[in-house]
Amino acid sequence: QVQLVESGGGSVQPGGSLRLSCAASGSTYSIDNLYCMGWFRQAPGKEREGVATIDRGGSRSYADSVKGRFTISQDNAKNTLYLQMNSLKLEDTATYYCAAGYSRLCSGFTHWGQGTQVTVPS
Repeated sequence: QVQLVESGGGSVQPGGSLRLSCAASGSTYSIDNLYCMGWFRQAPGKEREGVATIDRGGSRSYADSVKGRFTISQDNAKNTLYLQMNSLKLEDTATYYCAAGYSRLCSGFTHWGQGTQVTVPS
């Protein structure tokens, strides 16, 4: 099994920055076989949406709404995933979740964190 723990959320003014972290722990075998990790978010009253993903080879993808503002990265030595969020907007307010999976399509994520709140107040 793999446990994912997010941190780094908080409240930041529009235009500000935050960096989220997601630490993976658990079975070494399971962690070593993870192929894709990603960040998702869910705002109140809305469905969960994908924000960014990164695969084992370092290929990244982003939702159109965050392109040019958010950067996903990973430190394999620390088993940690990051999301650098710049130029934050009110509409970025949501609970952000870290996810990890084994699919080469970067879909059907198996493991999920508990979420961290990001608030961009008006």
